[in-house]
Amino acid sequence: MVEEDRAASVAGERVRLGISSCLLGNEVRFDGGHRQDRFLTDTLGRYVKYVSVCPEVECGLGVPREAMRLVGDPVRPRLVTVRSGKDHTGRMTGWARERVVELEKEDLCGFIFKSRSPSSGMERVKVYNDRGVPFPRGVGIFAAVFMEHFPLLPVEEEGRLHDPALRENFIERIFTLKRWREILSAGEGRGGLVSFHTRHKLLLLSHSPKHYREMGHLVGRAGESPLENVLARYGSLLTEAMRFKATPAKHSNVLEHMMGYFKKELSGDEKQELVHIIALFRKSHVPLIVPVTLLNHYVRKYEREYLMEQYYLNPHPVELHLRNHV
Repeated sequence: MVEEDRAASVAGERVRLGISSCLLGNEVRFDGGHRQDRFLTDTLGRYVKYVSVCPEVECGLGVPREAMRLVGDPVRPRLVTVRSGKDHTGRMTGWARERVVELEKEDLCGFIFKSRSPSSGMERVKVYNDRGVPFPRGVGIFAAVFMEHFPLLPVEEEGRLHDPALRENFIERIFTLKRWREILSAGEGRGGLVSFHTRHKLLLLSHSPKHYREMGHLVGRAGESPLENVLARYGSLLTEAMRFKATPAKHSNVLEHMMGYFKKELSGDEKQELVHIIALFRKSHVPLIVPVTLLNHYVRKYEREYLMEQYYLNPHPVELHLRNHV
């Protein structure tokens, strides 16, 4: 039943993600080119619905156009053309503030920015001082406005998503947020909250044991406060918890916890094998998919219903092969 629910979720309405338009292959860059990312378009694109944004084109600049860069104070940089020195800061900022309000209607679960872009880079964008010396300390004008307006949304750059751990973490976050919003939309009240938390316990534990405990305490006392306040607080804690990367050590603790559900069923050799594989994973000698696959086998074989319902074992479509590389 749980796997059928997951399949229906994947087949149904897709996760909605904002994305820099050039990453989809649209020829909107200053030189008339693009920066298509095949993983984003051909692989992840099968499971998400992209909302394309090109700050330069949408704020009225043409294609092709003069290249721009950030100059001045890294905290409040100006967006200036490289050759003519024309300042487009006000134009870009004004448009960005209007655009993020429009994006509220899109029900985005995250945004993927173009790295190093003076409009869309989310970190380490070059900012040039008055001597023309660059320092990688800036944030793109649109990216800064977006992240200020949507502080809880998962955001990443396509460059950082080449890192397997960052990629897996980001995609885990967007699918978790999508499931949380489905619970809110269904209006299932405290019962929906308890169900969601129960099925995400091990996933939360793999990201932040501290948040896991605090969220459990919140759910346990949900009846003592107005439901609206409880849901708002839980949603904030959820996004905070999922920002923490699930390290090999935290994963190993979860895997060992799951192993405890099979104390009576596993033979001595089977237990020794599982302990050995978890140890190999903890030392980064095998990817996460190896111990998870073995535990999934035992979950099905011995019909552990609680573990069958845990999204930790299947937090995102297996076809993305994310856990083959972490």
